[in-house]
Amino acid sequence: MQNLAQKVWQLKHWIIALVILQAVVCTFLLQSPFRDVSHSQCAQSFIKTVPVLNTPLLATAGPTARFRGNLREDVKYITSWPANGWSNQVIEFMNLIYVARLTERVPIVPRFRPVHIEGENVSHIDFGAVFDLPRLQQELRTPILEWNEVKDIASNIVEDLGCWDIQHKTWQKDKNFLEPPSDLHLDISYTPVPKWVFAALRTPTEQNDRDMFLWPLASLIAFNKRATDLEMFPKPVLSPIHQTVHPPDDHVFCTNKLYFGLHLLESAQDLSPAWQDVGRHMHWTAALEEIAVDYTRQTLGLKLDQEIPPVVHRRACAPPRLRHLVQYIAVHVRRRDFAIWCRIDGIPLSKCFPPISAYERQVNTIQAQIFENKGVSVDHVIVTSDERDPRWWEGALELGWVRPDHSRTVEIHGPWYAIFIDAVIQGNAEGFVGTDTSTVSILARRRVVSRGGVGEMVTWVAGHDREGSGA
Repeated sequence: MQNLAQKVWQLKHWIIALVILQAVVCTFLLQSPFRDVSHSQCAQSFIKTVPVLNTPLLATAGPTARFRGNLREDVKYITSWPANGWSNQVIEFMNLIYVARLTERVPIVPRFRPVHIEGENVSHIDFGAVFDLPRLQQELRTPILEWNEVKDIASNIVEDLGCWDIQHKTWQKDKNFLEPPSDLHLDISYTPVPKWVFAALRTPTEQNDRDMFLWPLASLIAFNKRATDLEMFPKPVLSPIHQTVHPPDDHVFCTNKLYFGLHLLESAQDLSPAWQDVGRHMHWTAALEEIAVDYTRQTLGLKLDQEIPPVVHRRACAPPRLRHLVQYIAVHVRRRDFAIWCRIDGIPLSKCFPPISAYERQVNTIQAQIFENKGVSVDHVIVTSDERDPRWWEGALELGWVRPDHSRTVEIHGPWYAIFIDAVIQGNAEGFVGTDTSTVSILARRRVVSRGGVGEMVTWVAGHDREGSGA
């Protein structure tokens, strides 16, 4: 009996030693330059041992006709509404989750709004249909809800809610984009944020692109109930449907917009706390990743069962089908919707945007950096752009670059997927060249750099390009 007890004791110690060894090895691999943050089995095997939360987040097991009937009294929540294009909405939701973590609230993430998505009657799409939500929760050790878990989308009951107006109605002409998605059926009464929060805006003269220091907002969230009880702020405005007034809700803290921190995201240094804490953990769903990998193969002229060249075995922890480092450079050229700034400045389009040769120079720079750092020659270049001029595309393809074929993407996958697929292709590249000030490029560069790749940007100022910031 004593020998059995001794063997059990020894077995326990061996198990503990193996767990510690696995944690050390995985930590080393995740920090090494050869890691693949997007598909690390090491990370998955370790984080699954840590529970995200110990108590349920909602009062019921499913969505209810009224959202308030589904909230727990012992849980505080936070939410905001999407605005602008999809990449801007990604930044907003990243900030929402980050602020929730700072203030110990549970974020309720709305669906992506189809702004700038071409087609009639394009529906909203769930955050969890694009990003791997279970994995995000596990890696952050943070509970995250989607609105479709809280309120039944089929419910037509209109509910009142008091929210903070961060923008002070800056975008009055686009106020519909600052309202909650119509399928939530919420009637919002807004209260302008106090001056000490509003004064923290970095660029007060730029009405359409405000960057906000985070801590004043976090302070407001923390002392929300006390502030509203003291009636320290201007009176809320009437809600559009019921024409009623409601002070900012403390149970569900909500704002009309959380788009800020863009300058930190643009920086070549890792200065963006929201990206470092949340954004780099926002991985694509497996289904979306599979679709994008197939498009990558087709774009490079490979069969669906062929590996993307060259094959470099580096990560023993990765699944077999993802154990190969994808080697290509992605280029994103933003032009079409930026033309409005050229017209405002009175600059002809032919002179306003940098030529394709500016992007070619940055591609050459990245190729040299990759060869110097890793000893790998990357000759394949995939270019994506919103440009529609065939002559421009002829110039890009004459360089030997290739582009994804989206001629049937809408038919097969739906109107959202062209932008999703391009984003995955860009983020999976070994090197990336983007367009300065484009949030599509900013996020793609961040994804590439977070994976150990190299990123450069082409800056366009009054028709002249200069070298973008390095990564």
